[in-house]
Amino acid sequence: MTQPNSLGRPLMPAPGVPDPERRVVRVRRNARRLFWPALVLIAIAGAVGYYLGNLPAPFADWMLLSAAGVIVLLVVVLPYGRWAAHTYTITTRRVIESSGMLARRRQELTHVRGYTIAMRRGPIQRLWRIGTLTLDDGAGGRLVLRDVPDVQLVHEVLVDQVEVNQILAHRDAQASPPIPPPGA
Repeated sequence: MTQPNSLGRPLMPAPGVPDPERRVVRVRRNARRLFWPALVLIAIAGAVGYYLGNLPAPFADWMLLSAAGVIVLLVVVLPYGRWAAHTYTITTRRVIESSGMLARRRQELTHVRGYTIAMRRGPIQRLWRIGTLTLDDGAGGRLVLRDVPDVQLVHEVLVDQVEVNQILAHRDAQASPPIPPPGA
């Protein structure tokens, strides 16, 4: 863990002052799984460009274009949409995983409860600077963040957020009555 500096950790609000929830980071899974769809898109574009107008007699150009459209939809557009619809959001109060293109699925884990963070990185993941984080609160709440880019930085952010939220929860639990403003 790095040493805190003046810009590193979030400032703690004064006791008794409500702190709005702010987004710290929003990431998607690493886009390495989109390599094959991108390659298929390039191949389909090249094949359509070559065969358009040069098809043998029983085939028509509309057949080529419709087949290419179906392949692009199934192999390129759907995987990209699935990738774009899956996000991990870390706020000052919780971690949120949301996914799904038509039916949204959302899973949350609050920082106040505290959780263990396990980081797993294989050799290929180390090359790409990505990894898998498993957050487990010990009470049945488990959240797995797969292929997180810059996983070490995200790990440090999560540790800092848990620490700050637990300090604030402890401080608010032992809160003293508010001090009246001067002149009141």
